[in-house]
Amino acid sequence: MPEIVLLGINHKTAPVELRECIAFSGDESITALQRLHRQPDINEVLLFSTCNRVELLLVTDDKRRTISATKDFIAEFNKIPLEQFDDALYIHEGNEAVRHVFRVASSLDSMMVGEPQILGQIKDAYRMATEMKSSGVILNRLLHRTFFVAKRIRTETGIGDRAVSISYAAVELGRKIFGNLAGKSVLLVGAGEMAELAVEHLIRNKASEIYVANRTFENGVELAKKFNGKAIRFEEITSFLEFSDIIISSTGSPDFVITRDQVKTVIRKRRNRPIFFIDIAVPRDIDPRINRLSNSYVYDIDDLQGVVDDNIEDRQHEAIKGERIIDEAVISFRQWYDSLEVVPTIIALRNKMETIAAAEIQKTLQSHNIHEDSVSAIQKMAGSLINKILHDPTIFLKKDGMMEDKSLYIDLVRKLFKLDG
Repeated sequence: MPEIVLLGINHKTAPVELRECIAFSGDESITALQRLHRQPDINEVLLFSTCNRVELLLVTDDKRRTISATKDFIAEFNKIPLEQFDDALYIHEGNEAVRHVFRVASSLDSMMVGEPQILGQIKDAYRMATEMKSSGVILNRLLHRTFFVAKRIRTETGIGDRAVSISYAAVELGRKIFGNLAGKSVLLVGAGEMAELAVEHLIRNKASEIYVANRTFENGVELAKKFNGKAIRFEEITSFLEFSDIIISSTGSPDFVITRDQVKTVIRKRRNRPIFFIDIAVPRDIDPRINRLSNSYVYDIDDLQGVVDDNIEDRQHEAIKGERIIDEAVISFRQWYDSLEVVPTIIALRNKMETIAAAEIQKTLQSHNIHEDSVSAIQKMAGSLINKILHDPTIFLKKDGMMEDKSLYIDLVRKLFKLDG
């Protein structure tokens, strides 16, 4: 019976410098699949390579030789001595290989639990394997079950529900304050990377006008083009507070860019409409005393990090539910996998019985003068006897709950009835 084996390195076992040496580009992946699939002991192979992991999923007739040959192949293909990465490699076999694939696709093994990109990357790797015809019956079944399990975990747990980046946490807080971000205007002060990401998230949530204020006006104009917004001068910030619902600030200023007095002058003009400040600068850009003004909300980088940390903890709690779903899926896949060995044995046993019955009927017909009308009745009776004799053994071999002993019983049946010649 072929065995499932997985070899890999990831962000937990190897630094980025080593992962870069082992990684396969798109064209290299095609070549690697072709060469590995041609190896005599490898029946099926899938290659998965991202910035955080490189994994080879194999179906093999000789586990020991395949593991050794695959290590040598990685070393030779990437022109890196085996001793430089051997200690970083992990090897999973059988159920543990299946479990690992389920966990990776469900993002339970990711650097950030719940991140959605990994499933799409695995689907791409599987598509390549099917196009190269390096995936067969076993990997096809395993990957389809993998996609089903990942979708079920995403649907039945909250593993991907909460923000785990600073920029997205800001948007989540904004949604709590306003209920709906559609139509809200945004003022971006400065041009920090996290602040820009937060604006992108807000646009995806249907925010309307985008204003950009930068100390260098030309840079502000360039950035405003990126968001299809309007550049304003730094001196205009106070007047635009009246029109802006969400202010995101990320400058390198040593002093407050927006003070309590500035905001106090516009609160009445806003007619009690909430105003939300996201301060991603260090040192801070927004005067924290603004929080004391009515309908004014200020969150700095520490507040946002606290939201992220809470959300990560929530995701880890939801991951426990995901592990239970995976445990069930591993058992289910193993039952299907074991049935691949059971079915040929049952077929071979039936074929032997039918061969014996046919031979005995033929001898009986030759030695006795039996009327032609009775021949079909005898053949029908023989078929019925075979079905009744094989009913209980077939049910026994197929039944669930004896996974550990199944190979032992299959071997015993094949020996008892000399099914292997």
